[in-house]
Amino acid sequence: MQFNSNQFNIPVVTRNIIGINILMFIMTQVLGAQAYEYFALFNYQSEYFKGWQVLTHIFMHGSFTHILFNMFGVYMFGSRLEQMWGAKRYINFYLITGLGAAVIHTLVQNYEITQGLASINTPTVGASGALFGILVAFAMYWPNTELYLMFIPIPIKAKYAVIGYAAFELFAGVSGFKTGIAHFAHLGGALFGFLLVQYWNKNNRSSFY
Repeated sequence: MQFNSNQFNIPVVTRNIIGINILMFIMTQVLGAQAYEYFALFNYQSEYFKGWQVLTHIFMHGSFTHILFNMFGVYMFGSRLEQMWGAKRYINFYLITGLGAAVIHTLVQNYEITQGLASINTPTVGASGALFGILVAFAMYWPNTELYLMFIPIPIKAKYAVIGYAAFELFAGVSGFKTGIAHFAHLGGALFGFLLVQYWNKNNRSSFY
């Protein structure tokens, strides 16, 4: 991936997103289970569900590696989108894809609950849905940008990397491979990101080129 000097100046929304996530992670480490009870996303059928969780869970993470990789992705790819879109459109995109991820996750979770495969009291946290939306948008605007991924020694074009990642998430979600990860939330963020970029391109094409 090629960089220019402006990419190392983190735009204001991206910087604030990373800052809020770090503060929420510190709070989670201090408060432990109490933080999850109040701010993680529970199914709306759960006694632990509170309306604000739909938003707050997007800024929470379950481990250091979880927040590290998500925020690195937000910095690497989200910064570029914010520089192109501007702060207002970028924060709208981030929140809509994060909320879209929660919607798809909840729909799938409801089905799993009826099948006895999930509990209404299992909390969900993470910015991964919004990050998947960012990755999809990045690949739509810069499809041929070459990315170096972990464990793969050769560069892969963004469009192929994102398609491959989405295919893996679909396989993992359907097969049950790698449990404990909200695979359909990732796919939900990707879907909403794709639809939002398509809508904006169709209705306001001059803003992007």
